[in-house]
Amino acid sequence: MRSSRRHPLLVPVLLCALAVLAARPGDDDTHTAAGAGAEVARLYLDAAVAAQRYEAGRQAADAQRVRAQRVEGQLERERREIARLHEDLGRIARAQYRSGGGVPMAARIILADSPEDLMRDQHVFSQADLAVGNAIGRSHRAEVRLAGDEAKAASAWRTLEKRNAELADLKQDIQRRLEEARGQLQGQADASVAAGSCRGAVRLDQPPNRVTGPWVAPVETAELSAGFGSGGSRWANRHTGQDFAVPIGTPVRAAGAGRVVRVSCGGAFGIEIVIEHPGGYCTQYAHLAAVTVDQGDRVTTGQWIAQSGTTGNSTGPHLHFEVRVTPDMGSAVDPLPWLAQRGVSVG
Repeated sequence: MRSSRRHPLLVPVLLCALAVLAARPGDDDTHTAAGAGAEVARLYLDAAVAAQRYEAGRQAADAQRVRAQRVEGQLERERREIARLHEDLGRIARAQYRSGGGVPMAARIILADSPEDLMRDQHVFSQADLAVGNAIGRSHRAEVRLAGDEAKAASAWRTLEKRNAELADLKQDIQRRLEEARGQLQGQADASVAAGSCRGAVRLDQPPNRVTGPWVAPVETAELSAGFGSGGSRWANRHTGQDFAVPIGTPVRAAGAGRVVRVSCGGAFGIEIVIEHPGGYCTQYAHLAAVTVDQGDRVTTGQWIAQSGTTGNSTGPHLHFEVRVTPDMGSAVDPLPWLAQRGVSVG
């Protein structure tokens, strides 16, 4: 008899509110499977946060690049201004030399034709000295400003590059740990399939249900792969469902409200769930890595019922989804038009 006591481990909610498992003590195998599923779910959350932060860092880098281009334009204008000031200094110096700016004051007094000429010459040279002083001051201030702007630009780039490198390392580390956890979860699933015995449900804390309609797609985001009716060597006849290419451990949702009529392990579908919905239709979810419901459970639209995997006759991680007229094989209909008729657009 399993204990009904659970110990949920709560984590923050982000986007699809990935949550951790509530492991049930007393069953070592189930507890181990729950731990693997919990680690995958937690790392999905961490990976989503890291990806969001990395994307924000990338956008900041793009914005900084635009600012840097503007600053570089300003720096270039400042360099041209300094070059112009240097030219002015050279021109003033040459003019002073040609006009006798280097003649000592005593010689000017001796050579002056009259006191008025002396005063006039003195005024001219005073103005020239003032111009030189002003030019030197402007040049110095421009050089100081240029040096400061260059230092600020270089510092901003160093800070941004360091931050982006840290975010990239964080993202890579989380992805590495997520791959390891996925491998562990899939290994446990493969062992269940080989034994032909399901470990039982490992419960996930459910996110807030934001579903507004009676039907949803079985995974929140995915790339469509093999479609209904496809031919290939992997199937005895033709493909009976729609495949969604998703990584191992992706939360799988109940497409609609209903009752779980089958949870099984082994065979071509690996770990699978079949749900019977009011009105007679059934939906099947196959090649799973873990289930979060037991046979006989009632589920609501959008409820997490499993984590995707690659068990059974599968060449890679994906969810195989079917819509059936009965719970059994051989009664499948094309799921995409069926969902579209119920207001669910996929792909």
